Amino acid sequence: MSVRPRWSALVLGAVLGVTGTAQPASAAPDHQFTRAALDPSLTAGRGASVAFVEQEAEHARTNGTVIGPDRTAYTLPAEASGRSAVTLDPGEFVEFTLPRAANAITVRYSIPDAPAGGGITAPLAVTTRHVSRTMTLTSQYSWLYNQYQFTNDPQADLLHPDWWITECQCVPAATTPAPVITKPFRPMHFYDEQRLLLGRTHRAGERIRLTARSVPTTIDLLDSELVGAPKVDLTGVNVLLFGADPTGRRDAAPAMEKAIAYAKKTHRRVYLPPGVFQVNRHIVVDDVTIGGAGNWYTIVKGRQVALDAPAPDGSRHTGVGFYGRSAAEGGSRNVHLSGFAIQGDVRERIDTDQVNGIGGAMTDSTIDGLHIQHTKVGLWFDGPMSNVKVIGNIIVDQIADGLNFHTGVTNSLVRNNFVRNTGDDALAMWAEKTTNSANTFYRNTVQTPTLANGIAIYGGNDITVSGNLVADPVREGSALHAGTRFGAEPFTGHLRFTGNTTVRAGTYELNWNIGLGAIWMFALERSIDADVQVSGDHYLDSTYNAIMLVADWPVKDLYSIDGVRFTDLRIDGTGTSVLSARAGGAASFANVDARNVGAVGVNNCGRFGFPASGSEFGLTDLGGNDGGWLGPYVPNVITCNDRPPVTPPPPPSRW
Repeated sequence: MSVRPRWSALVLGAVLGVTGTAQPASAAPDHQFTRAALDPSLTAGRGASVAFVEQEAEHARTNGTVIGPDRTAYTLPAEASGRSAVTLDPGEFVEFTLPRAANAITVRYSIPDAPAGGGITAPLAVTTRHVSRTMTLTSQYSWLYNQYQFTNDPQADLLHPDWWITECQCVPAATTPAPVITKPFRPMHFYDEQRLLLGRTHRAGERIRLTARSVPTTIDLLDSELVGAPKVDLTGVNVLLFGADPTGRRDAAPAMEKAIAYAKKTHRRVYLPPGVFQVNRHIVVDDVTIGGAGNWYTIVKGRQVALDAPAPDGSRHTGVGFYGRSAAEGGSRNVHLSGFAIQGDVRERIDTDQVNGIGGAMTDSTIDGLHIQHTKVGLWFDGPMSNVKVIGNIIVDQIADGLNFHTGVTNSLVRNNFVRNTGDDALAMWAEKTTNSANTFYRNTVQTPTLANGIAIYGGNDITVSGNLVADPVREGSALHAGTRFGAEPFTGHLRFTGNTTVRAGTYELNWNIGLGAIWMFALERSIDADVQVSGDHYLDSTYNAIMLVADWPVKDLYSIDGVRFTDLRIDGTGTSVLSARAGGAASFANVDARNVGAVGVNNCGRFGFPASGSEFGLTDLGGNDGGWLGPYVPNVITCNDRPPVTPPPPPSRW
C-alpha cells in the first residue's frame, strides 16, 4: 500500500531549521530579500528582472505564528511562496525592514472565506515611522473548492461523483456504501495580493509593520518598490478630452472608444492619464497604440457583467479586457498596449467565458508594462497570428492561465514577465488544431501556480523555453511540462528547454497517486519523437523526481518518448529519484550532476512489461554525469519503484 508523502512542518523542521509545530517566529534577520524564497545568488541570470524586492514574512520580525513549511495541497503553507508564511491573529504584526528605498508595497495575503462562500473584507494596518494607512483586504477573489471547474460554495457536494478520487480510492457514485466526503472538499486558491502607494519615499533600513485588525490574516510576503513619477504624454490623444471619468464612477468605455477612433484617424497614440477608468466590456483594438501613465497610476477596472443570452463564442459574461479582432474576422495588427493596469472582477471559473485581460488575435503587436489582476486569463491569444511580443508585464491572481498562445501563434516572444498565483498553467503554448511555431518563453518568473504547470508546451514546431525561473507549483502539474494532450498538434522540429531554474517543484498527481518531476514529459495522445533537448537547467529542491518521462497507462504500449537529450544539468535535492521513466523510448545524459538524491538515482519502469532483456526505456550515459546517480542503471536496468519513501533534501546551496 502506498502512503501519500506529506512535506509537513514536522518532517521538514529538522532539515530546514524550524520547529515542527507553528510558533511565534524569532527575530530573524528581517532585512534579507529573496528571489523565489531563495538566496538570489542561486537564481542569478534566470527569471524576470523586476523593479520590486521580495521579502518573505517567515524571515521578518513578528509576534504571529509561522506556518509551514508544508507542501501538502489544500493547505495555506503549500500555496505560499517558499511553502511557509505567517498567520496573524487580530492585534498581531509582522514587520519588514526595507532593503532598498521604496514608496510602494505589494502585500500577498490570505484571509478566511465567508461561511457560505463569496468572501469577506477585513482591514490591515500599514504603519511606518511616517505613514499610517489601512488596506482593505478581501477574499472575494480567493477560495475555490471541489473538482474542476470548481465552485465558490464550501458546502457543495461533489461536482463529479462519477470521477475517481484519491480521498476514498474510489468512484463515489459507484461505491456502496457511499463514501463520506469531508467538506469543504479540496479548498484551494487561498491567496490574493494588494498594492499600496505609501505617499512618500522610505529609505533603506526603515520598517514597515503590517497588523491584523479583525480576522486571522496570513501574510506570505512583501514586495517593495521605488515607483517613478507618472508618465505624461502631451502629444497623445487624452481620453479625458472625450469624457472619460478618471474617478471610476462613470463608464469610461464609450469615451475610450471615441479616443481610439480619433487617434487612428489622426495617426496618434491614445493616452490614459492617471486615474481609475471603469470599463465593463471588451475594448476592441486594431492598428492603435494605447499608453498609460504607468501601471501604478492608470487603472482600467471593471465589473463582470452577465449577458442576457450566451454570446456566439459561448460566453455567459463579459468584463474588462482589450481584445484584438477574432482570427475569423481577420484578426488585428499593429496593436501596442503599455503602462497601465487591468483589474477584473472574475470570481468563478467558467471556461467558455471570454473575460480575459487581453484576448483575440494581434499580429505585429506588443504588450508591455501592464499589471493584470483578477481576470480569468491574463492574456489568451486565439490565432492564427504572428509576431506578438509580451514583455515586462505582471500577471497575478488569475482564475485560470496567466498567458496562453492558443492555436496557430507563430514567431512570438514572451519575455521578462512576472506571473504569480494562477489557477492553471502560468505560461502555456497550446497548438490545438493548428500548430504553433517558432515561439519563445524567455527570462520569465513564475511563482505558485495553484493548479497545473508553471510553463506548459502542448505540441508545436521549433519551440524554445529558456532562462525562466519557476517556483512552487502546488498540484496536478509541475514547473516545466511538454505533453501531447488536449488535441494538440504533434511536436515537430525542435523543442528546447535551456537554462531554466525550478524551485520546490514536482507535485503530487491526484489521479496517478505518484509524484511528478520538476520537468515532466507526457505522451498521452501520441508519441514525443521530435528533436527534444534539455540543457543548462537547474532543478533545486524537487519534491519528488527532478525528471519524469511518462506515458498514460492505457496507451503505454502505443506511444513512447524517444531520443530526449539531457545535457549540462545541475540537480540539487530530490525527494525521490533524479529520473522516473514510465514509458517506452530512450534518453541520453551528458554532464548531468546530481547531489542530495533521496532515493535510487533512476526509477525505470518502462512500459511495465519488465522483459528479461531489461527495461523498455533505454538510458545512454554520454559521460560527465557526476553524483553516482546514473552509472549503475544504464543502459536499461529495471529499477521500478513508483512510490518510494520521500526524503526531504537539505536546502539548495551554491554549487
